Amino acid sequence: MRHVLGLAVLCIPAALLSSASAQGPSSFFNGKDATGWEGLNEYWSVKDGTLIGAHEGIKFNTFLCSKQKYTDFELKFQVKLTGSGANSGVQIRSKIHDQKTFAVTGPQCDMGGPYWGSLYGENFGGMMKAADAKLVKGVLKENEFNDYYIKCVGNHVTIKLNGETTVDDDFPKMPADGIIAWQLHGGGAMQVAFRNIQFKDLAEKK
Repeated sequence: MRHVLGLAVLCIPAALLSSASAQGPSSFFNGKDATGWEGLNEYWSVKDGTLIGAHEGIKFNTFLCSKQKYTDFELKFQVKLTGSGANSGVQIRSKIHDQKTFAVTGPQCDMGGPYWGSLYGENFGGMMKAADAKLVKGVLKENEFNDYYIKCVGNHVTIKLNGETTVDDDFPKMPADGIIAWQLHGGGAMQVAFRNIQFKDLAEKK
């Protein structure tokens, strides 16, 4: 067990991060370990059903990546950022381009600073749709858990922050499918916690 930014963290054994277990919609995230996911195990952990990414300072962005690819889906969760300048996000329909650092390419539903609720292209052209700053300021709960909602159907993406829609648009350059990945941003010491993760694979309904 280690302590990061004042929170006790139960480290995931490397074997769990490299598990080859089959992953289906009901086991998107099992709340116990990282089965079905891959990443740099020293930065990721699971505690009491909460997925935690934390570091004391790194120079690169790294991600916990699904081994399965997805097309259309809904994803709901609560997220809390801790640390000065803390930043995170969730990649959708993305791909790993550097296995050493688990760096990815693709659209990202952003979190942190002025980027909350935006759709950003990580190594994918930059900002795709910025959320309205005034709207975000009015609903964001700083240093607390915030409700986050993502829906991706075809090339249409909807993002909601604490129930308010921040992105709802078509994006012609959206990839047809890809992984989902949780971001741990580089920079100073920070922590991101994701809890109450709920996933629905909409492609199975077609």
